[in-house]
Amino acid sequence: MDTSKVDRWKSGDIIVLRGVSRHIIWWACSAIIVQDSPELVAVYWPAGTPNMIPVKRTSPRDLLLDQIQLVPQTWIETDVLMLVPNEASYAVYAMRESGQAKLLCWYINLQEPLRRTKLGFDSMDHLLDIVISPDRSTWHWKDEDEFNEAVEIGVFSLDKARAIRLEGERAVKLFRIGNTQIYEHWENWCPPSKWGIPPLLENWNDIEE
Repeated sequence: MDTSKVDRWKSGDIIVLRGVSRHIIWWACSAIIVQDSPELVAVYWPAGTPNMIPVKRTSPRDLLLDQIQLVPQTWIETDVLMLVPNEASYAVYAMRESGQAKLLCWYINLQEPLRRTKLGFDSMDHLLDIVISPDRSTWHWKDEDEFNEAVEIGVFSLDKARAIRLEGERAVKLFRIGNTQIYEHWENWCPPSKWGIPPLLENWNDIEE
């Protein structure tokens, strides 16, 4: 992909992040663009941000269905800065308690690479996540039970599951001992004071064919 020809978002633009699979929207959240460059996409959403989520927690078996009911909800408790290196199959979240500067944790969300849309970015969660301590010294897998169930019922093949785990291990290695300057740069980032709560765009559910 020739990234030099991409129409990029500007810092401060309000977008929609979505989980989309088989043209089905599994969740949607408003967010604010911090950076959109060939190397990195960075977006931010604070506690209080509106989103659309399933009426009940999505189970691995639900991912085999063709329908899902979404309801309005509000993101609570944490302010999130999401960092996605170019074409990465994961996103790194810097998570802070609402209104506080101190990091609660770093969180690696394993997912499909971002797909650029007219509204923002689409992806799809791979269910398996990683939690890293604020000082990046320790880490552990999260939601392994759901991930293993998804493999058992055929959401992911064995080969796909191995690839997802390897990507997670690679992401942890890069994050802890690789190009750490990327994350050191963002560790103390704070949003401009003029930024408020990003509204959810009215056409959040438009799907491009």
